[in-house]
This record gives sequence, C-alpha cells and structure tokens, in this order.
Amino acid sequence: MELRVAEVRGITVVALEGELTWKSVPDVQARVVAAARGGSQVILDLSGVPYMSSAGLRLLLVVYRHVTSQGGQALCCGLSQELKDMMIVTGFLGFFAHCDTLEAGLALLAA
Repeated sequence: MELRVAEVRGITVVALEGELTWKSVPDVQARVVAAARGGSQVILDLSGVPYMSSAGLRLLLVVYRHVTSQGGQALCCGLSQELKDMMIVTGFLGFFAHCDTLEAGLALLAA
C-alpha cells in the first residue's frame, strides 16, 4: 500500500494506492491519523484503491471521527463505482462529502 501526503492550498491530501484490507490497514491508519490533524481539512484520494474490505471502511470511520471531532472536514474523492456502491450500501457515504476528482474536492473545501 502506497500512501502520499501533501498540503495543497492549506488542505491535507492523503492519496492511497493499493488494496485496503486487514493486512494493510493498521499501518495505513497510523500514518493517515498522524497526517490528518483533528480540526483540519482532509481529502482522502481513493482513486488508486481498487478494493476495500470492512477494515478499510473502519479506517475511513476512524479518520472521519478524528478530523471532525475537532471541527475539521473530511472528504473522499476518486471513488470507483464499486467502492461508491459499497459505501452507499453500508451507509458510509453519508458520513463523507465526496467528489469525483481531487480538483473538485479542493474547490469544495476551499469554498
């Protein structure tokens, strides 16, 4: 699992590439939570994630709670139709604002 963190216009962008499974999530979670300061604006770019297990959904929930508990905003972008459908069925998409592209997410959070 590759993870890249960048600050873009004051927004923390965490780009993930690879499968989010029980095997990869513990390390990814520690790194994402460290990068996603509570109270900040965070975009999780999932355009490079072809598969997410329930462990990946839990990761999203942990990040969401970490960021929003202190007044921040968390947004997902780049969801494949498969991931979007899974997040709809499980109710997770209701937690996250989401955009098709990173640029759209940056514009939404900058507004």
